[in-house]
Amino acid sequence: MPENKAKKLSTDSYKGVRDFFPEDMAIQNAIFDIWRVTARKFGYEQYDASVLEPADLYKAKTGEEIVNEQTYTFIDRGDRQVTLRPEMTPTVARMIAARKRELIYPVRWFSMPNLFRYEQPQRGRVREHWQLNVDIFGVESINAEVEILNIAYDITRAYGLKDTDFEIRINNRKIVNYILHEVFPLSDEAAHKLGKLIDKKNKMKAEAFDITVREIFQDSKASIPDPDVTADKFLTLLNSKNFEEFTSHLPQTKEEHEGLKEVRAVLAALEKLGITNARFDQTLMRGFDYYTGTIFEVYDLNAANNRSVFGGGRYDDLLAIFGNEKVPAVGFGAGDVVARDLMETYGNLPKQTGPADIALLIVGEENAPFAFEKAQELREKGLRISVDFSLKKTGDKVSNASKRGIPKIIVIGDDEVKTGTLKVKNLSTGEESML
Repeated sequence: MPENKAKKLSTDSYKGVRDFFPEDMAIQNAIFDIWRVTARKFGYEQYDASVLEPADLYKAKTGEEIVNEQTYTFIDRGDRQVTLRPEMTPTVARMIAARKRELIYPVRWFSMPNLFRYEQPQRGRVREHWQLNVDIFGVESINAEVEILNIAYDITRAYGLKDTDFEIRINNRKIVNYILHEVFPLSDEAAHKLGKLIDKKNKMKAEAFDITVREIFQDSKASIPDPDVTADKFLTLLNSKNFEEFTSHLPQTKEEHEGLKEVRAVLAALEKLGITNARFDQTLMRGFDYYTGTIFEVYDLNAANNRSVFGGGRYDDLLAIFGNEKVPAVGFGAGDVVARDLMETYGNLPKQTGPADIALLIVGEENAPFAFEKAQELREKGLRISVDFSLKKTGDKVSNASKRGIPKIIVIGDDEVKTGTLKVKNLSTGEESML
C-alpha cells in the first residue's frame, strides 16, 4: 500500500486579502504617514479598538447590503454573535457613548483600522483593507463639515493630485428625504427602493435606470395619480446639471429648506478656503443608513480610476442607539487600496529605499565581536546599520548590499580590528572616506 502523503499547503493568501512584502509595506507606510501627519495637523488624536464587535452593533444602523451580504459574522464559544468590523463609525460612536460625560468637546479623533467585507475582489476593492477614519463630535454648525472636507482635500493633494484631477461631490440627506417624501408623494417602501436605486445610478446604463424608476412610480400609482408624468419630473430633477438648475425644479418653498441652505453654506465656505473643486451632486446617496445631513465623496477624474476615492458625512443620531442623547458628528473614511491606486496612476508611489544606511561586511568570524560593537556605536548616532555575518565571499556580500539598496559599506577584517580604522565606501560613486 502506498504511504499517505500529506497534502501540501498552498502559498496563496486567502482570497481578497493581501500579503505585504517589504516593498509593499514601504508604500503602505507612506500612505499611513500621509494620513497621520494630515490628521494631526488639524489637531486630531489617534484611537483604535478591536476588530471584533457584537453583530448587533451593525444591525442597528449600518446598511442592509453590508450586514446581510458582506459581513464576516460567526458564533463564538460563548454563543455570542460576533462580526469582524466592516466599518469603524459604529465603533467610534460606541466609544464616544461610553465616555460621553467625561470627554471635552469638540472631540477630534482619527484611526487607521483594518476592516473586513465579504465582497467580490476587484480593482480598488478587496475583502480586507485599512482605512483612515476622521471624525469630529460635538459641533452642530457646518463648520464641522468644512473642517472635515478640508482634511479630505489636503489628503487627496498629499497623494500627489492637483485640483483639476479630482472633485468633491456634496449632497445632503435632508434634501434626499425632502425629494423622496415631500416633493414626490412616495410611500416609505417606494422611497427606500428609489434611494437604493439612485445610489447605484452611476453603475447602471441610463436606459435601465430610467425603466426601473418608472416601474417604482407605477407600483406607487395608488398615491400618484399620473405615474408617467411624475416619473418624468423626477428624472428631469435628477438629471439637473448644477445646483441652480436642480433648485429651479423644486417648489417655491425651497428657499426655506434647511438642507439646501446647508449645501450653499458649505460650498461657499470651501470656496473661501480656496477649495474650488467642490460641487453639488443630487445623485450622491452614500449607502449607510445613519447619515442625517451633509454627505460627500471625493472623486478621481482620471479615466484609470474614475471612482469615489473616499467619502463620509454627518451622522447626528448614531449615538442614540446606545440609549444616550444625540451627539452631533461628522466624519469620513479613506481606504488604503484606492490610495495606492491613485498614487500609482499619477506616478507618485514612493521609491523604495534600502533597509540600512551602511552595511558592515565581516571578513572572518573572529572579527564579529568588533563589528557588532562598532555597529552599536553607529546606531547610537542615529544610523541604520546592517551587519552581514554570513560566510559568503566579500565580493558576494558587496553585491548583496548593492542589490538591497544599501548605499554604503564598511569591510571589517583583521586590519580594521588591529588599527580601529574604518573606511566607508559609497557603492554608487566608489569613493572612500575614513569614518
